[in-house]
Amino acid sequence: MAPYVFATMTEREKKADTAPDRWSNKVTRESDALDLEAGVFTFRDPRRIARSLKRSAEESLRRKSDAFRSAMSMLNFFINRAGKNLPAERKRVLERAKEELRRAFGRLPRAKG
Repeated sequence: MAPYVFATMTEREKKADTAPDRWSNKVTRESDALDLEAGVFTFRDPRRIARSLKRSAEESLRRKSDAFRSAMSMLNFFINRAGKNLPAERKRVLERAKEELRRAFGRLPRAKG
């Protein structure tokens, strides 16, 4: 009879087991490109979210692309990282915030596809 083989945790599994925060949470909190207003993604008003992101992007001296692109990237990053855990109503507000952000920067609205 063969002896039992016990699987050991990989370094990655150990790190994930002890890490209190996910990397995406850290990026949202400590982004080197934008200093976000606290709780910006929890606001209920899409226009307020857009204004806050616009202000953060325009005031940042560390961003690598134009203000619109930085602000939209951060909003998309948050939506994508939340994935299926994002309630439908919250996603609707954040998607409307994208439209408001485009409007705030004088960009044409995206064609509905």
